Amino acid sequence: MTVRVLLHVQHLLGIGHLKRAATLARALAAAGIETIVASGGFPVAGLDLGGARLVQLPPLRARDTGFKTLTGADDAPVDDAWWEVRRTRLLDLALHFAPDVVVTELFPFGRRQFRHELLPLLDALRARRPRPIVAASVRDILNARRDPERTAEALAWFDRYYDWLLVHGDPGFVPLADSAPFVTRITDRIRHTGYIVEGVAPERPAIAASNGEVVVSVGGGAVGAALLEAALGARPQTPYKDRTWHLIAGHNLDETAFGRLARQAGHGVEVERSRSDFRALLGRSVLSISQCGYNTMLDVLQAGTRAVIVPFAGGGETEQSLRAARLAARVGFTVIPEAALSTATLAAAVARAAQGGPANADGLDLTGAETSVGLIAAWAAARPR
Repeated sequence: MTVRVLLHVQHLLGIGHLKRAATLARALAAAGIETIVASGGFPVAGLDLGGARLVQLPPLRARDTGFKTLTGADDAPVDDAWWEVRRTRLLDLALHFAPDVVVTELFPFGRRQFRHELLPLLDALRARRPRPIVAASVRDILNARRDPERTAEALAWFDRYYDWLLVHGDPGFVPLADSAPFVTRITDRIRHTGYIVEGVAPERPAIAASNGEVVVSVGGGAVGAALLEAALGARPQTPYKDRTWHLIAGHNLDETAFGRLARQAGHGVEVERSRSDFRALLGRSVLSISQCGYNTMLDVLQAGTRAVIVPFAGGGETEQSLRAARLAARVGFTVIPEAALSTATLAAAVARAAQGGPANADGLDLTGAETSVGLIAAWAAARPR
């Protein structure tokens, strides 16, 4: 009997949500589960889904870090008619695919703007017989909620439509309740999976310690210009001024900023949009400079390199700052608050990091993909037919 799983994911600024969903989709497909990823963000070049299938919904992105205005392919705000087209496509997909398990990434505990399409989808799924298993999927940390009414609304949606909450993190490192205390009410339906990583840790050559390079990365790049510019300015003031520095700008950094970095980069600095061998590049680096997104953190931990991290905090975001605070207690991490970022503070942080040891993933549960597959397969097997 073929098991079918539908993953709904929406990235708006960075690409972390999509990358995590893609890793899970590859693991599901490798286990023989027919998997579709319904992606609502703009396409990402080189996305690897393995044997899973991508269905691209009409794409949306956030115009700013506050996520207040969403724009479509023409960079114009979307209207009711636009939502109707996308909602219809998603409903048609679910009707014809007939999934056994549906996973909505972040919703209902985030991505509230997408209730326009997800609530009709969930109503349709709830009416089906037999009803598919429905799970929400979240990373290790949720952004702090300041509106009790919105929290109550999210919990009401979860109670009405959802069977499970998958938490892709390790509660021994950071329990979900630390960022979202309200989840204690649904503890019996929460399953921590461990962290989802792309694969085994890259082999770390001996040369990395003595002659490794510096990697500066900003994920998708939409909010990374300031860090890239500070790194370029800080390089001559650091112990690694004679090493090669790789500035990985991401596909979402605007062309003006990318061009400026490329023009200012001198000998020993490479400015690139992306690297297909990014994890291997980290593995042979002496230092990583980055923000503190979920995927980047895990790549750094597996690479076993030193790290300077500047957690993104724009638009009231708290997720990366909390993760950075926990990492600061581990060996290998030096943290700069985003508000304190400058050429001078970054140079000083690099000097401190150079005196310390490398990071490592010791003690962290990195079995998130495998554990998630096991849970989803078990739920599908137990589903009434």
